[in-house]
Amino acid sequence: MTLVSIVAEVTLSMLTFSMFFALMRLAQGPTLADRVVALDLTSTLVVGIIAIYTIYVKEPVLLQAAVVLALLSFVGTIAFATYVERRGRP
Repeated sequence: MTLVSIVAEVTLSMLTFSMFFALMRLAQGPTLADRVVALDLTSTLVVGIIAIYTIYVKEPVLLQAAVVLALLSFVGTIAFATYVERRGRP
């Protein structure tokens, strides 16, 4: 095993562990804002997982999926911010 593969495996396990807690907040979040932030964090973690996996398997074509997901997450966050602004509070 190379150093890159060991670091990638450790990082993937830490990101997966973080994903568990983000999904718990998504399910339990008492307010809509908590759930939206948890969903945004989940999508960011998925982008990180895709990036690390891309390094691990040496397939740069997978980064396109990460970029698309990051852009969709950004648009969703902007849509929620617009909704909150028009409504007054979350």
